[in-house]
Amino acid sequence: MNSFTQFEIDRIIEMAWEDQTPFEAIQYQFELKEQEVIELMRKEMKSSSFKMWRKRVQGRKTKHAKLRGIEISSARFKCSRQRQITNNKITKRS
Repeated sequence: MNSFTQFEIDRIIEMAWEDQTPFEAIQYQFELKEQEVIELMRKEMKSSSFKMWRKRVQGRKTKHAKLRGIEISSARFKCSRQRQITNNKITKRS
């Protein structure tokens, strides 16, 4: 797995918790596959928090671009606070 700064790890965890941010967005920005995100979350979070997160995201359509409905564009890799977040590779458009 890549070595990340604490800021990057915090951002990956934040993106993984966001309902509208698919794993593909994390892969695009940080070059981490879904399994690597899961491993990072397991390593960086308390056991109870990790279990809660896994239960929450398993089968969640919005976390996988291919399973999303038409109402959510698969090309939209940003959260509602995207303009407030700095150091992202993703363009900050509204």
